[in-house]
Amino acid sequence: MEVLKKFKPLDDKFPFERQLGISAAPIVLINIFTVGSTDEAGFLDAFKAAGETLKKQPGFISTQLHRAIGDSPTFLNYVVWESTETLRDAFAHPEFVAKVSAYPSSVVATPHLFQKVAVPGFCTA
Repeated sequence: MEVLKKFKPLDDKFPFERQLGISAAPIVLINIFTVGSTDEAGFLDAFKAAGETLKKQPGFISTQLHRAIGDSPTFLNYVVWESTETLRDAFAHPEFVAKVSAYPSSVVATPHLFQKVAVPGFCTA
């Protein structure tokens, strides 16, 4: 998948591409973006354009973008998907691939997939 070449793994031993091969549902995609200090506006424009294509895809549930406090040009995106299969299909969609190519060259995306964990008396699954 061409778009995956733009990603930096969070865990070198279990990179994002390998995670996409596991059938799981529902999932949470956490994506940490580091952005050059002069590219923040361009990143936000490209992020919005890419996100508009994703939210139209089957399996998309919700998303939220967070910015690091202070002078750190680091962003965290939290996206809920119905399954790894629906995310994989959305990331392969030609319109999304085209939008991702418009990210400023300083942007580094570090995605990783997660599932909720139940911790008795504290967190529900």
